[in-house]
Amino acid sequence: MKKWSVVIILGAAQFVMVLDGTVMNVSISTVVADLNTTVSAMQAAITFYTLTMASVMLLGAKLGDLWGRRRAFVIGSIVYAIGSLTTALAPNIVVLFLGWSIIEGLGAVLVIPAIAALVADNYTGPSRITAFAIIGAVSGAAVAAGPLIGGFVTTYFSWRYVFVAEVVIMAVVVLFARVIADKAGRRSERIDVWSVLLSAAGLVFVVLGMLQSKTWGWITPLASPEINGVPIQPLGISLSAWLILLGAILLWAFIARQRRLVATGRPPLVHVSLFDIRQLRSGLGVLGAQYAVTAGLFFMVPVYLQMTLGLDALQTGIRIFPLSISLILFSIVGTRLSRIWSPRRIVRVGQWILVGSAILLLGAVSPDLQSFLFGLGMFLAGAALGLLASQLGAVNMSSVTEKETSEVGGLQGVFQNLGSSLGTALIGSILIGALTTSFSAGVAASTLPSDVKATVATETEGGVAIVPAATVTEIGKENGLSADQSKQLAAVYTDAQLSSLETAFFGLIAITLGSLLLSKGIPTEVAGRKWDEAKTG
Repeated sequence: MKKWSVVIILGAAQFVMVLDGTVMNVSISTVVADLNTTVSAMQAAITFYTLTMASVMLLGAKLGDLWGRRRAFVIGSIVYAIGSLTTALAPNIVVLFLGWSIIEGLGAVLVIPAIAALVADNYTGPSRITAFAIIGAVSGAAVAAGPLIGGFVTTYFSWRYVFVAEVVIMAVVVLFARVIADKAGRRSERIDVWSVLLSAAGLVFVVLGMLQSKTWGWITPLASPEINGVPIQPLGISLSAWLILLGAILLWAFIARQRRLVATGRPPLVHVSLFDIRQLRSGLGVLGAQYAVTAGLFFMVPVYLQMTLGLDALQTGIRIFPLSISLILFSIVGTRLSRIWSPRRIVRVGQWILVGSAILLLGAVSPDLQSFLFGLGMFLAGAALGLLASQLGAVNMSSVTEKETSEVGGLQGVFQNLGSSLGTALIGSILIGALTTSFSAGVAASTLPSDVKATVATETEGGVAIVPAATVTEIGKENGLSADQSKQLAAVYTDAQLSSLETAFFGLIAITLGSLLLSKGIPTEVAGRKWDEAKTG
């Protein structure tokens, strides 16, 4: 038992790190009502929770080297607990954004890289492979259990209690952290401030541009922000496109600076030469795509279930249960398969199952999402994500020496959270953008009076808000429409929500197909067989 006490402690912290996003997703409608905010504001909070982590994760990994990994782990756990407590007590969306998206995110950037590095410090040989598989399975379990935990607690108590429980768990983690060995110790290095600023700003601008594309437009300006009544759309191009371009330039400058620092003998924030390792490059790429799919799926399905069908948080969690149970099950299956199958084979099987599940989900979309095929699609999606989760941590960490594990742990955190941010921002923007297009087209094609059509067209120039479909009839009446006209408007809105969900699923298919191109460098050697040969050789 003592042998596995370390991975139990690290696994508990990992569980909390992953749990947050899925818990909040099934509680969207309740939090929107409780804090008097909007779905778009919640999308921003969810996106920036993971973006905060992605943008400063490399700094967190570097601080782990400077302070010692166990010390960074403990400090990060304390900061995370403070953020969780702030979130639990939040009276409005601003405080929730501060506590959850910022403070918790900053705590996580110290905890997540340290988890990967401390696993490598405390385990060797086949035990290390098992430990990484356990951490991957715990992550999968958190993704899976989050909707049910969040749904139950939100429906029967309050979403705030979830964050109170996180405070308690992190306090226990800190209390027992002394059993964790930290073999690497501390390093004496300077942190390059410009590297931190360039990487953080670059990632923020890219994701912010994608997040705001639903309102500002991708290329052609829509509802551009204004200063003194003057729209901000340089050279007639959407501000979203300029933000993404600026972010890309800053990230290019970050990479160039890392190479310059190495060339002049100064320590970089990250050794970009690590990306020359084909196995690591593939592992991180697939990891990012996996988290993008997971985040996109866990945003768009709960939004539809709650805002169109009017389900509560627990009912939403139950609808997602097929994915939840298969994710846990196939995380275990993937670990077992690694004794006879190579990581690449397991990953490729998972990727193809994910492609098939996304296609099945698109074909099974119905107004109530209750068909057997939709449930099967969710089950297969969870199976695919479970297979991927069982392999990628070990693939990435085994691609480098022990000296580089902290740095690779930071890169894993960057790709996990950047993937989640991009998934929520991109799929959310597709969902909301498609809703605007479908609703406007539906109103234009309806038999509503021309003055109503003109009013709707004017009011939706800046996008259509996601509101419960059941409230659209009352909104129509409050704006002077007759009962019949209000019902027709509600029917158009409901159809538009269904159409936008289909469009978002198509976006998921594109991401899953793209991820297939990233897995060429995953190892073809069977890890279990290698260790067996080492024992008998």
